[in-house]
Amino acid sequence: MKALKAYILILLIIGTAINSSCDKNNDIVLFSIQNDIDLGQQVAAEIESMPNEYPILDRSSNLEAYQYLENMMNSVLASNDVSYRTEFPWKVNIIDDPETLNAFATPGGQLYFYTGLIFFLDTEDDLAGVMGHEIAHADQRHSSKQLQRQYGISVLLSVITGGDPGLLSQIAATLGTLKFSRDAEAEADDFSVLYLADVDDYACNGAAAFFQKLESSNASTPPEFLSTHPNPANRVEDINAKAAEIGCDTTLGDDAVSDYAAFKATLRNQ
Repeated sequence: MKALKAYILILLIIGTAINSSCDKNNDIVLFSIQNDIDLGQQVAAEIESMPNEYPILDRSSNLEAYQYLENMMNSVLASNDVSYRTEFPWKVNIIDDPETLNAFATPGGQLYFYTGLIFFLDTEDDLAGVMGHEIAHADQRHSSKQLQRQYGISVLLSVITGGDPGLLSQIAATLGTLKFSRDAEAEADDFSVLYLADVDDYACNGAAAFFQKLESSNASTPPEFLSTHPNPANRVEDINAKAAEIGCDTTLGDDAVSDYAAFKATLRNQ
């Protein structure tokens, strides 16, 4: 049986190398798109089995809140700049932790937002900016590349084939604290602007307001989001400069504040 698993793993490595792809910067990503999807779904299942670490809100009991986030996600995914909007099985999840200001994405499009982050924000444009940022991490395959650097391609493929359930638990436990390079952060910021500009439902620089509020919060310790998403120099200025460069709308929607307040109320009352 061990020999069979080893043989399957070798075939997967060879097949992945043959089908490896390049991102838009021509960086080779050894994982195939299907590898991204498979790993993301396995990690998502593992996260669901860890309610103490990730207390995910039940969908059936929070239909209104999930519908709000899913509508926002689908709006952002309508952008022509999302490369894998039809290939990835995009899904949004809410983690019930009001003390944590964080969000993260798995390979393959599984998105997670903490209630602490949702409550911290003021408008739906702010949240859409953060969502665009996280979608970009998955869509530009930053998550895949960072996991490959951290664990290695053969180890990750063994996880996909069920060869190391312990490591799958480790990946799931640490995915929320996966750190990206400053270049990856800057790219995710740029794509957030492009996505929102393309769909025209939200202020295209929504992420700027979020980072500006984070930077001015004067917290004694850095919010989780900034510890896992390194802060490029002049981040707010760069996001606004990108918006000015492409000439997109930076004004809030008519109901951006009131609708978002109603959304937050559904979570507080759950």
